[in-house]
Amino acid sequence: MGRKVHPYGFRIGIIRDWKSRWYAEGEEYATLLHEDLQIREHIEETSTRRAGVSRIEIERFPNQVSITVWTSKPGIVIGRRGANVKQLRNELQALSNKSTSIDVQEIEQPELDARLIASDIASQLERRIYHGRAMQRAVSSAMDAGAEGIKVECKGRLSGSQMSRREWRHEGQVPLQTLRANIDFARDEAATTYGNIGVKVWIYKGEILSEEEAEEQPFVV
Repeated sequence: MGRKVHPYGFRIGIIRDWKSRWYAEGEEYATLLHEDLQIREHIEETSTRRAGVSRIEIERFPNQVSITVWTSKPGIVIGRRGANVKQLRNELQALSNKSTSIDVQEIEQPELDARLIASDIASQLERRIYHGRAMQRAVSSAMDAGAEGIKVECKGRLSGSQMSRREWRHEGQVPLQTLRANIDFARDEAATTYGNIGVKVWIYKGEILSEEEAEEQPFVV
């Protein structure tokens, strides 16, 4: 029986931080947790794949919710003269009954973001582009952008085959068991005429060392 751990959750508290940062106890914790899920679902539903939303971070203060949206195309999320983000803020305030602020941040290198790569591959599969070509293009783009390793998996009725199968594309190294390894992971689904095809992406961006470990590293000229 395989033992699989989510690469992000495996590193929380070591090199990763929580995507929701607040504290509550008892029934209040369950209420706020469901509210966070509703906020994330609402933002993802209102933002299309074209907007390139990668991750959503939520912080809570007394009677206030602070939301940070990381996207590769902030102009689409903000809209003309901020119309889209104002409408989104009003909808989230009605959802949570609290004062809500939204900060839109730009992702400088979308070629190294696993969520955006998985979404891009899924959209290509929905447009009937050959899965091998889409996967290889993503691998090449990530390695050219400076990734130390990438692994891409597609699973389902690939190319309309009668039986489901799984295919991989791999380049470089992806040390999943190393806790200080900066592994970015994401998954997405492509809704094709033959059924849903799952897409998983792992990207290795190097090791994150503490200040003491970084000082101990030998200097190479």
